[in-house]
Amino acid sequence: MAQHSLKELAVDIPRTRKPNRKPWIFGTVGVVALAAVTLGLSQLRAAAPTVERGSVWLDSVKRGPMLRQVKGAGTLVPEYIRWLTADTAGRVERIHVRPGAPVQADTLLLELSNPDVQLQALEAERQLASAEAELIALRTTLETQRISQEAALATLQAESSNAGRQAQATVALLDRSFVPTLEAQQTREKAGELSTRLELERRRLAVLNASTKEQLAAQQGQIERLKAVARFRRTQVESMQVKAGETGVLTELPLELGQWVTPGTVLAKVVKPERLKAELRIAETQARDIQVGQRAQVDTRNGVVEGTVSRVAPAASQGTVRVEVTLPDELPKGARPDLTVEGTVELERLGDVLFVGRPAGAQPNSTMSLFRLMPGSDEAVRIPVQLGRGSVNSIEVVQGLTEGDQVVLSDMTVWDAVDRVRVR
Repeated sequence: MAQHSLKELAVDIPRTRKPNRKPWIFGTVGVVALAAVTLGLSQLRAAAPTVERGSVWLDSVKRGPMLRQVKGAGTLVPEYIRWLTADTAGRVERIHVRPGAPVQADTLLLELSNPDVQLQALEAERQLASAEAELIALRTTLETQRISQEAALATLQAESSNAGRQAQATVALLDRSFVPTLEAQQTREKAGELSTRLELERRRLAVLNASTKEQLAAQQGQIERLKAVARFRRTQVESMQVKAGETGVLTELPLELGQWVTPGTVLAKVVKPERLKAELRIAETQARDIQVGQRAQVDTRNGVVEGTVSRVAPAASQGTVRVEVTLPDELPKGARPDLTVEGTVELERLGDVLFVGRPAGAQPNSTMSLFRLMPGSDEAVRIPVQLGRGSVNSIEVVQGLTEGDQVVLSDMTVWDAVDRVRVR
């Protein structure tokens, strides 16, 4: 019994179990492996997006001569334009010629009417005739006064001479005591009086002559002014018979019968279609190097003609600068006023420079990012490129590229978030 109890006691003694460390080891290894994988993945670059080769424009960097040009659209306009405007108000009574017809200098285009203008002309003529009549009357009056003064002067001169002789005779008789002293004195005083009156009358005649010239000149000046007024009024009346004034083609006549026009209203436009020039509109950012005398080419859609820059507008308008190009006398068939054309102005010829096709959005003398194709690979990497002088289709490369490099010229703004792409 005792032995059995001892066995039971021996069997019931609990055993101490050894700790199982395998799960902890596996967990630690897993964490380390996960960290290693994460670190490895973080070191990997993201896959470059793919761009279809046919959807982008590639070009190679070249070295050699480069022609700088700027291009702009425009129209053909006549070199000589005559605008006919109304000199006075009037109503359109007749229209003799319509736009498109050839005209001569004396061709009557239209007629205006205005009774007030005709009355003003008649009044001016009346005032002129009245002034001329006043001049005749004034001349007659002044001439009569001059003759009367000369007659009075002649009479007084005779009396003065007679009195002088009498005074001399009286003095001789006084010496012999044949006449009293009082009589001799009176005779001498009368001779002196007549001599003084004669001098005064001579001065009066001189004043009269000078006054006559001034009065006649003043009246003549008034007549000349009235003649100018009458001439102006006659011109106004004549201007209501609107004539072409030049040989050419009538291109505009924006009037209708019965229409009332005011002074300054455009009545017609006459041009010489055989002499045309091109007016180009060049972007203000490209027009700063354009100068008078530079060569230009104008595409009339029926042929390209050579020309010369004759004028550059001093100010820009709506983002463009107007450039006038003189064209030769002989132009391609179909060239006519207001025809839309495209012109190219040659700025300069550069010698040995590095250049490439002009990328989308490129501006001269700026820095921009371009995708350069890696040699022997289809991967293109974004690099900064410093650009120099620009032309219509090409631009100078100052720094960032070398001869033979291939770059993407197309607009790549959609890939602004990446630094490399694959071109396939």
